[in-house]
Amino acid sequence: MVFSSLVFIYAFLSITLILYFFAARTIQQKNVVLLIMSLIFYAWGEPKWIVLMLISTGVEYFGALLVERYREERPAIAKLSLGVSVTVALSFLFIFKYFDFFTFNFNQTFGTDIKLLGLTLPIGISFYTFQTITYIVDVYRKKAEVQRSYWNLLLYVSMFPQLIAGPIVKYVDVEKQLTSRTYNGRKAGDGVFRFLIGLTKKAIFANIAGEMATQFLDGDFSELSVLGAWIGILSYTLQIYFDFSAYSDMAIGLGKIFGFDYPENFNYPYIAKSVSEFWKRWHISLTTFFREYLYIPLGGNRRHHVLNLLIVWAFTGLWHGASWNFILWGLYYYVLIVLERLFLGNVLEKIPGFISHIYTLLTVIIGWVFFYFDDMTRLKTFFGILVGVGDHPFANITDKTVLINHILFFVLAIIAVTPVSRLIKKYFMKFTEKGNTNKLIGDASMVVASLFLLFINTAAIVGSSYNPFLYFRF
Repeated sequence: MVFSSLVFIYAFLSITLILYFFAARTIQQKNVVLLIMSLIFYAWGEPKWIVLMLISTGVEYFGALLVERYREERPAIAKLSLGVSVTVALSFLFIFKYFDFFTFNFNQTFGTDIKLLGLTLPIGISFYTFQTITYIVDVYRKKAEVQRSYWNLLLYVSMFPQLIAGPIVKYVDVEKQLTSRTYNGRKAGDGVFRFLIGLTKKAIFANIAGEMATQFLDGDFSELSVLGAWIGILSYTLQIYFDFSAYSDMAIGLGKIFGFDYPENFNYPYIAKSVSEFWKRWHISLTTFFREYLYIPLGGNRRHHVLNLLIVWAFTGLWHGASWNFILWGLYYYVLIVLERLFLGNVLEKIPGFISHIYTLLTVIIGWVFFYFDDMTRLKTFFGILVGVGDHPFANITDKTVLINHILFFVLAIIAVTPVSRLIKKYFMKFTEKGNTNKLIGDASMVVASLFLLFINTAAIVGSSYNPFLYFRF
């Protein structure tokens, strides 16, 4: 079940809201509603893997209890419990996501015939595995109190707004909200509007861009022109941003409706003027996780920082998928980050901003080529077409027609990836603060805007057969 489906919006979410706000009275009852509905949400796609999530949560739950009990008196036992719990969590992730990849490559290299497991990847395992790790590590570090209720911990892990594709919510971010949170009409209204903004990104911008990307990137390369290649990868550049940031917007909005405050996951990354800045704005929860739970423990900037960066970026690539193209993608960014730390960052600060912005956009777009193609032959061929290598025309009638027909879309999409909407919101908030009349007008405007967005998104979903969520596979 995806957020941009009519089943979710008009059935699942409607039932959840009724039960949460009208049937449940106490915070405990509301938690029960959220937990049950979250498990139903997960079971909708893969009911058998609920058991894996229950076990994984149980391991971290009992592990944290042992950590809390022995941390002061017998620290060796606490450290052992931490190590075993994290190892078990990562082992589940390795078996389901990476075992076949490494086994296949081992067989290819050494001529062995080790049998592949052929397991399907449980939805959201990369996200909830990292969340359980943040819990037990922060308990060990005394940043979080141990959770005495297994069901509250399971609620944190399985919460349907952020279960499938993040953001990666650290336990300390919602620790107190599990047992005490505020929910009111204004916060719920803000949450609804944020959800609908995300839905618009997905149902309109991401889906249109995705259809164009598929048309140019998945076809026969012998007929692909240079212009077609650039239209395709630019479309994918827009699609992956609108798709993933849309899910984060919808998750944050849903969290607000139920009284939770989730961290922001995107901050207009395509306006960045360096690759380092881009990664401070893109998938913020993932970069934060790797910084706090891998890079700093390895030594951070204090020692061996170049080696530490290599490890982090190799794991960043692997986290996205068990495929060589993701590893290359991670190493590609490792090289760029190291170069910016050594000398390129100083150069970028001194040159005009628009040049550093163009540099960043080009490097990011090239990075998405690595990210998209898991077939190394097609990856190499596509790079050649991008730069005009081979017997490929610059453009053809189809490319020009697609570009002309979608020129308005590209203009609107480019505007949408900039902070224009944030500026509009800023002035709107100032307007509503000037007296009760303005506040009333503001509230009425939000209601009308929300209904309008709901209408156009419903129409877009009904009229489109293309509606995937890219990050579900991670």
